[in-house]
Amino acid sequence: MGVLENLEPEKVFQYFEEISQIPHGSGNIRQISDYLKKFAHDRGLACIQDDALNIIIIKEASKGYEQAAPLILQGHMDMVAVSSPGYDIDMTKDPLRLRIDNGRICAEGTSLGGDDGIAVAYALALLDADDIGHPRLEVVITVDEEVGLQGAHSIDLSMLKGKRLINLDQEEEGVIITSCAGGARVDIDIPVQSGDAPDKDAPSGKKTLHIGVRGLLGGHSGIEINKGRGNANCLLGRILHKLSGQFSVRLISMNGGQADNAIPRVADALIEVDITNIDKVAALVKEEENAIRRALGDADPGLLVVCEEKDETADQQAETTFCFDTGFTARALDCLCELPNGVVAMSKELEGLVETSLNLGIVATDKEGLHLSYAVRSSVDEEREQLCGRLERISAKYGAEMNVRNAYPGWAYRADSPLRDIAVKVYEDIYGKKPVLEAIHAGVECGLLAAKIDGLDCISIGPDMSDVHTVEESLDIASVQRTWQYLLGIVAYRE
Repeated sequence: MGVLENLEPEKVFQYFEEISQIPHGSGNIRQISDYLKKFAHDRGLACIQDDALNIIIIKEASKGYEQAAPLILQGHMDMVAVSSPGYDIDMTKDPLRLRIDNGRICAEGTSLGGDDGIAVAYALALLDADDIGHPRLEVVITVDEEVGLQGAHSIDLSMLKGKRLINLDQEEEGVIITSCAGGARVDIDIPVQSGDAPDKDAPSGKKTLHIGVRGLLGGHSGIEINKGRGNANCLLGRILHKLSGQFSVRLISMNGGQADNAIPRVADALIEVDITNIDKVAALVKEEENAIRRALGDADPGLLVVCEEKDETADQQAETTFCFDTGFTARALDCLCELPNGVVAMSKELEGLVETSLNLGIVATDKEGLHLSYAVRSSVDEEREQLCGRLERISAKYGAEMNVRNAYPGWAYRADSPLRDIAVKVYEDIYGKKPVLEAIHAGVECGLLAAKIDGLDCISIGPDMSDVHTVEESLDIASVQRTWQYLLGIVAYRE
């Protein structure tokens, strides 16, 4: 018996649970794409699966809707796959473990994938129904949205007839998104140079310390970027930088974050310090922890910084004999701490809207050096380019290499939008009040898709979700039900 089996609308929750049993983290989408292709073929629906594994499914208009304007429904099949430290799951192979908690759907120890599994579930439920009046439906489900809108970049939409698109990647019921920020992914590699090659053997009189950042809220790097939450990678970098400035510190490893578009909650480092400085290092770490906690305040109250001597077995000692020298350690940490993070600029036109930001989502070391991955966002393309230029100048200062990938444009507000007018009218009829029309700092695929279809009219809607891209992610059951009725109202609307 499925966890969601007794929920209504039955088909929506059935397909959401089926999707949750198929691993579909970004970059691991073959199985979910093939599932969607089989779904279409089993129902005799036209389906295109392209080389990137994007899926397009077409269902012709039902009786009475033959002359209605075709409608594109769009979402993405990948999810941000993150798990709690130490939780026993392999998200590349194992299904999600769903549960219901106080009217919300969650996943045990992992992200839920409501972003954007609920969009796929809505679309499949519509395609599977034979009792819902609808125009020609063109369902577009893209791949790897969460790692730079890769599917939207590559997909060919030339066969579509629709000029109206409902994106189902919104996370707040009652809010119709009308525009969004553009963005890019930025990778910065700080390499080991000939003058600071790593040492293979730790000198005597040294001790390995583990320093870890824990307890942060994390969140979506677009939606939560202005809420004052701590970034574990940046905070750990700050602590290590402070230590490096006062003691002889050699970095062994540094790792944090699981996705560049998620604010990291956990980060860890191993460092080597003189045995004689152990107590002083611990005291300075505690001092920094208290200072950071005061700075975060109520915005992120759960901060915990771990500082502990590493008691190693022989095998573990062999793993940590690789150690960067003090020169590389200082240079890498200087670079990390000079690079910006968080909100860079607020919109001058819309009060409270973030215009430009970046998030250091992933930090990792290997024998080649320190590697950083950022999600950069801006509603002004020129400002995004300026910020990338700033990152490049700082990187060059420290001998680092920067690469920009998967840049995508913002989605501009459209003054004349018949689809938006329909969505507002249907909302008022169902809810008895006006919806909120809003621009967001998060990125959806409408901008890229609008560049492929001349005159495309877009909106973005969805049910209430919280803490997306984190292990606390949840999906409100009642909101899913109401949003389904709202979506049906738009689909069935006759002009």
